[in-house]
Formats: sequence, structure tokens, C-alpha cells
Amino acid sequence: MNIINKLKWRYATKKFDESVSVTPEKLEVLKEAFNLTATSYGLQPVKLLIIKDKALQANLVKLSMNQEQVAQASHVLVFCVETKIDSKYIESYFHRVKKARDTPDEILNPFKEFLIEDFKEKPKASIKNWAVKQAYLAMGNLLTVCAVEDIDACPMEGFSPESYDKLLGLDKKGLQSVLVMPIGYRAKDDILADLKKVRKEVNESVFEL
Repeated sequence: MNIINKLKWRYATKKFDESVSVTPEKLEVLKEAFNLTATSYGLQPVKLLIIKDKALQANLVKLSMNQEQVAQASHVLVFCVETKIDSKYIESYFHRVKKARDTPDEILNPFKEFLIEDFKEKPKASIKNWAVKQAYLAMGNLLTVCAVEDIDACPMEGFSPESYDKLLGLDKKGLQSVLVMPIGYRAKDDILADLKKVRKEVNESVFEL
């Protein structure tokens, strides 16, 4: 497999084939890949909602700047962030570390206490901004995994988070939507699918010291 060819094949899909669905097996790959995404401190403040209810997808179109891909797609992925990152949340992470690695408390406690105090002093807006950055990392990771798995995707910022949160009941779960990504398979009549990518030359975007 040539990852560069896969990334050249990938594009922000403008029209999905509604007759083709992503298989449960491929969805499992995406779930695992999402869960393995790198996050700051390993705290994983991002959750992924996978929507496959077609009626619900249709209702989301008007909340997504009328982007029809939301209704056409096999599934819609909604990247959400936790609204409460407190000492209890941080302690749960260190519980997972201890369970997975059996690391002694005397090694874990100094870092745990540092994180608890650090987050206690941060303004809520700063914590949310930090969490949102982790959501972008997760989306970037899944865009690449989708390309490797020959799944089309369309990353979206153009939607109403407040309206999504209300309709999907995310606010009641302590979550806020940040990004949306319909996935599926490109329609044969999507005229943008075969257009050449427009990018800077590599030496214009990458430099070495």
C-alpha cells in the first residue's frame, strides 16, 4: 500500500452514493483508530458519536448550512468534547494507567497532582480550547484512516454546534459538538472527485534546519 497515493485519492467528498454503506467491520476499524488517537497528556477529552439514523441525518442538514452530504452519507461522525475536565476526570485517567501498567503510586502521584492543580487553575474557556484542539487531532487521524480503508469523508466546521447539541441531547451528556464528518462512498456523478489536488510544492510548505 502506498499511503501517498491514498492521500492523493482522498478529497472532501461533495456527493455521496446513498446506496452504499460502510460495513460494520470498517466502522470497527474507525472506532479503534479514533480511540488510539494521540491526545495531550493522554486524557482523551474527545468522544465520537456515530449517526446512522437516516431520518436524523436528514434533520441535521438544515443545521449544517444545508450541506446535503450529511443526509447522503452512510454515517455521520460527530466529534464532541467533554465539558467538565475536573479532578475526578483526571483521576480516572490515572486509574486506567495503573490498571494497564501497574505503575506504582509513588511514580504516578506527582504527575497526577500536577495535572489536577494545573487544570483547577485554568479558565474554563482555556480548557475548552485545549479540548477542541484534541478533536482536530482525532479528525485528522480518521481522515487518514478513512483514506487507507477506501472510505470517503467530508470534514465539516460549517454547522451549528448549539443546535446539534440540543437535537442530539449532547448537552445532557456533558458534551459539546465541535466537528462533523460524513463518511461513505463518493457518487459516480460527483464532478469534483477526479479533479487534481491543488497544493503548494512540497518545498514551499516544508523546510529543514
